[in-house]
Amino acid sequence: MKKILTAITLFCSMAYGQSGEPYQIYTKEGKKVSYEKMVKSLSKSDVVLFGEFHNNSLGHWLQLQVTQSLGAKKELVLGAEMFEADNQEGLTSYVRGEINEEQFGKDVRLWNNYKTDYRPLVEYAKSNKLDFIATNVPRRYASLLFKKGTAALDTLSIEEKAWIAPLPFPYDGNLPGYKNMMAMFEDHKDENLPKAQAIKDATMGYFINKQFKTGKLFLHFNGSYHSNNFEGIVWYLNQYNSSLKVSTITMVESADVANFENDNLGLANFIIVIDANILKSF
Repeated sequence: MKKILTAITLFCSMAYGQSGEPYQIYTKEGKKVSYEKMVKSLSKSDVVLFGEFHNNSLGHWLQLQVTQSLGAKKELVLGAEMFEADNQEGLTSYVRGEINEEQFGKDVRLWNNYKTDYRPLVEYAKSNKLDFIATNVPRRYASLLFKKGTAALDTLSIEEKAWIAPLPFPYDGNLPGYKNMMAMFEDHKDENLPKAQAIKDATMGYFINKQFKTGKLFLHFNGSYHSNNFEGIVWYLNQYNSSLKVSTITMVESADVANFENDNLGLANFIIVIDANILKSF
């Protein structure tokens, strides 16, 4: 971890030399806002979705800072796309100290960049005795839907269906994110591709709502495309519980963090523009 922080510091220093700051936070209207004001605003939410680039080192560092800052203001429940629902038992056992890290690695399908990018969040939950929720659909079921359609999910056992959003799950193919996905991959003549994305969004939204506890803040980490433009997980949270106050963060990369590009307007409640030269973890 020390080596990672040193590398981040080095690259941040490079960014300081180029644009003055390694990152700048903006509101959805494109106005600069301080880290402190962002945290103050987020602390009033029921759910915060932190959209990330999976390989952005500074973005992962900021996730830990935001977690620590929000944790100082409000009791948290953490959750992440990076853990699939059928691995919940192993994740819970580890954060409760019931198994060691070696066993954790055997019981849970960890992403290749877990140690560098997500371990600090899990260790924070463990140290502070917080629940950490595995929210994502097991990828084999998203793959099954992609290959054979939504009807294939009906063939799953009751136990398997418990790891997925309740079927049939709501779906709106007119949402821009799903429409753009169809346009990008013209060789797919049916909606299995965006629906495979939607079952991930639906399942994450379902488990966030299911594990939400009144008075606590559910802080969730996911790829930015799962919550950008208040679609994806946000849309599903509104289907499952429209009373939740949901806030979003996203990150974008730029050669000039001081220059907010109009294309980023409305992406999220808070948009973190990160210097494009920041170290990538893979």
